[in-house]
Amino acid sequence: MSDAAPNATFATFGWPGSRVAETDHWGVMLRPAQPTLGALVVAFKGDATAFGEIGAPAFAEFGKVVAATEAMLRSAVGYEKINWLMLMMVDPHVHFHVLPRYPGAKALDELEVTDSGWPGPPALGAAVTPDEAQRASLIALLRAAWPL
Repeated sequence: MSDAAPNATFATFGWPGSRVAETDHWGVMLRPAQPTLGALVVAFKGDATAFGEIGAPAFAEFGKVVAATEAMLRSAVGYEKINWLMLMMVDPHVHFHVLPRYPGAKALDELEVTDSGWPGPPALGAAVTPDEAQRASLIALLRAAWPL
């Protein structure tokens, strides 16, 4: 695992401090603002700015990353639905915001996050920003549940 940010999008989301998991082509990071507990960013390590540009090896690995990410979030946080959002309007490199969805609130230690958009679209503006201790606790929980 490298500590250097593979591209500017990784840097925006706090790599390497936000790192939950990493594969050859993808990085899984804790999203700094948590609209739902366990919200992540899954980003491609290359310079592609369009999903169709990532190449066959990255596409092949992506299926494994999706399955592992969903298993990790199911185990660590629990969810009823999951949203994979490709919102590349500000950060240009290929990445997804992954939001575990649930009615009501979920908590870890002193961090409580309500899914304010449930059962509709996610309410990204209603996010909670964990402090350093909460962030570290959440990253540790997720890392321990990563199945790859």
